[in-house]
Amino acid sequence: MRPPERGTTGESRTARTARLLYGTGLAAALVVPLAAPAQAGPHPRTPIALPAADGPKGQELPGMPTALDARAEAVACTPASKEQAKKQDWSRQRLDLDRLHRHTTGAGVTVALISTGVNPGAEGLEGRVTAQGQAADDCVGQGTFLAGVIAGTGGPTPRLAGVAPGAKVLALRGTDRRGQPDPALVTAAVRAATTAKADVIAVAVALPRKNTALTRAVEEARKAGAVVVAAAAPEPPSRGSADEIPPRTYWPAGEPGVLAVADMLPAGARPDGALPTEGIDLAAPGAGVVSGGPRGKGHYLGGGVAVATAYAAGAAAAVRATHPEEPADAVTRRLTATAYPADLPQLDAYAAVTTVLGDAGAPVGGAEGTAEPVAVRDTSDTDRATGRAILFVLLGSAGVLSLLWAGFALTRARARGWRPAGATTPDQG
Repeated sequence: MRPPERGTTGESRTARTARLLYGTGLAAALVVPLAAPAQAGPHPRTPIALPAADGPKGQELPGMPTALDARAEAVACTPASKEQAKKQDWSRQRLDLDRLHRHTTGAGVTVALISTGVNPGAEGLEGRVTAQGQAADDCVGQGTFLAGVIAGTGGPTPRLAGVAPGAKVLALRGTDRRGQPDPALVTAAVRAATTAKADVIAVAVALPRKNTALTRAVEEARKAGAVVVAAAAPEPPSRGSADEIPPRTYWPAGEPGVLAVADMLPAGARPDGALPTEGIDLAAPGAGVVSGGPRGKGHYLGGGVAVATAYAAGAAAAVRATHPEEPADAVTRRLTATAYPADLPQLDAYAAVTTVLGDAGAPVGGAEGTAEPVAVRDTSDTDRATGRAILFVLLGSAGVLSLLWAGFALTRARARGWRPAGATTPDQG
């Protein structure tokens, strides 16, 4: 696999997309001040549009690369960020993480993260990361960034916590030190995660070819009861031809029972230039996401399929903590059954934890394969803010980001069988 596309600054395509969304106004308009006062009612926060600059004196957060330049003779690791985020990004709002954490923090669950490694002493992860082999050396930084999305506490900024800030992380290398995926390393990592009895296995890399040994490793992991979540595709290649790339399957996302995750922009569409992929089960936020790195206490902006995979893995951890009696396949069904219905079903971490499902895996109130309305989940506060933010940016940057408007729904109040756990159905009430 070729290294990510880089410009004259060495910035990856993913980092550039994240910076565009966050640093030029879109994601900045989709965030709230970290010190915003609580509001009354079921939605304790009211997102507002804010200035684009995130760091002091107008500086922006640096981008987190997905890999380092494989052509360089010496490995120069991603430097520490000197910037601190002051806002909660759009992705955490979209997944209702503030409300989710009132139900669960994922305590008691272990997530095995197969990526570039994780620094066990990174900000917000102290005391909850176990790294095997060389996985404690995260030169690229992406693995530590993803661990923060999955299980970070946010350190001094708790509103930047991950999906399951009470979960533990087992760090495993699936790449070389520069971040290039290696089938043998991925296979060994899946086996190590199975041996360690990880509850969730997140494979943040995607391989272009099916591998017999990896297939067996995934089968063993699933038989052992692990929820396996995997990136549905690699990041876009660096300098591919202008020829259209046909949709295809990547691995281990294509293995039976594996939850295949793709990245999405705020409007729900995949980023421009994303590799076409078959068999996507879920889409999750994958641009303009804030998290920490392996060095220093600063923040970075990241995006891509790996970030989306981390969000889905964190949601799986939250579900496992809340519904420990559910087997792995039931957890996967819950994540897909409660997803927001769209061309690509969109991960809804809060609904996944709080929805009551019937025996057939559908929300209570519908027969198998259907989801008749039981109660409406009103997300209008967040939706109005998202709509305002996108409109705000389009008015100022219509030529740059107008594609984000296509297909976007300004409201997404749900009447698809959602009700809080413990509530009675109309028939019971």
